[in-house]
Amino acid sequence: MTTPAPNAGRMVELSGAEALWLLEGAAQGRLVYVQREQAVVRSAVHVLEYGRLIVRTPVQADVVSGRPVLTYQADEIRLPVGTGWSVTVTGPAEPVTDSAEAAHYLRTLSGWAYGPHDTLLRLRPQTVTGYRLGTVEIP
Repeated sequence: MTTPAPNAGRMVELSGAEALWLLEGAAQGRLVYVQREQAVVRSAVHVLEYGRLIVRTPVQADVVSGRPVLTYQADEIRLPVGTGWSVTVTGPAEPVTDSAEAAHYLRTLSGWAYGPHDTLLRLRPQTVTGYRLGTVEIP
C-alpha cells in the first residue's frame, strides 16, 4: 500500500454555484475553441454579470461566430504549495453588438489588442465544472 507524500495534493470537485463564485472573483482566463480541427486557446479578460459571462479576447468575431458552443477556462494556482482552483464554463456565445453595451464593456474590461482582433462575446453558461486543489496533512 502506498502512502501519499506529506502535504500531498488533492482535488475536490466544486458545485456549479461555487465554481461561478470563484470565476466571478477572477479577472482573466482563456477562451478555447476549435478552428480547422485544432484547439485554439486565447487569453481573455471577463466579467460575470446577470448569469452571463462577458469575455473580451484578441480574436476576430467572425472566427468564433456561429459556433455551437465555446469554452472558457480560468484558474488560480499557487505554486509551489499546489493550492488553488480551476473552473471551466461551456455554452453558446454571441458577439456583443449593442453599441452602448459594447462601450460599457470596452471601458470595464481592459484589452490587449484593438481593432478587428478585439472581440466582446456574451457566453451563456450551460455547463460549469471546477475543482479546488488542496493539501492533505499526513500525521
